[in-house]
Amino acid sequence: QVQLVESGGGLVQAGGSLRLSCVASGRAFNTYSMAWFRQAPGKEREFVGGLSRDGGATRYADAVKGRFAISRDNAKNTVYLQMNNLKPEDTAVYICAARVAVWNTVPGRYDYWGQGIQVTVSS
Repeated sequence: QVQLVESGGGLVQAGGSLRLSCVASGRAFNTYSMAWFRQAPGKEREFVGGLSRDGGATRYADAVKGRFAISRDNAKNTVYLQMNNLKPEDTAVYICAARVAVWNTVPGRYDYWGQGIQVTVSS
């Protein structure tokens, strides 16, 4: 069992930056692939970025490529999402997810989820 808790969200102006953190407790953190998803009101949950167990491989959604960066610190049981050049369309609840198997872009294939944290980008 893994518990995931996100932090670092908030309100930011367009063009600004935020860094989200997700701290995991429970089983060995380095056995999980990690990902960030987001969900805006009235929309489906969408993949933002994923990260392999050792942090050596990453993948991003086209909408955030070049602006967002996902990383992890296995010694701190933490995964990060650095978000730069934020746009109003990035406004959503951002949710951290963990998967025992190799990371995936499909939400239904993740084993554990955080509660999510709000990110609001004003124009």
